[in-house]
Amino acid sequence: MFRRSVLRNMVLIAMAFVLTACTGMETVIDTPGVSLRNVTVTNLGFSKQTFLLDFDVVNPNSFPLPVSEVSYAIELDGHGFAAGQTAAAFVVPAHGDGEFAISVQLNLLKTAPQLLYVIRDGVRGDIPYALTGTLALDLPLIKPVNFKSTGEIHLQASNSTVAR
Repeated sequence: MFRRSVLRNMVLIAMAFVLTACTGMETVIDTPGVSLRNVTVTNLGFSKQTFLLDFDVVNPNSFPLPVSEVSYAIELDGHGFAAGQTAAAFVVPAHGDGEFAISVQLNLLKTAPQLLYVIRDGVRGDIPYALTGTLALDLPLIKPVNFKSTGEIHLQASNSTVAR
């Protein structure tokens, strides 16, 4: 009986240490900076538009960040533009910079016709954006890291943009 009690207490103490270590790991990571660098219109058709979204990542940590998944939501001029989740496989070096790109297909005529005007105006001048999301890291006991940024971008049309 006494041995069971001692064993049970030891297991509870060990679990408390593990849980404390897990919750402490979240505060070990400084939030990386993620910003939207560029939005390129690669295909502009009536029922489908394709955009290439380029992102920059800044790692303030003293260890590399192996990113395994990116979730994101982007607003352009206050209107929901693109959101999603994609598998990723890149490493941002310690105290370094990285980048990644995501291609998205949209039907703005159906889902957000007001954005067609924002896109048109964005090719002529800068438009404000808001970016939120998470980076899932391939590190044990680490939860996805949230990021948030705002800024302005100038939309670009690629040389292969074709209206269909």
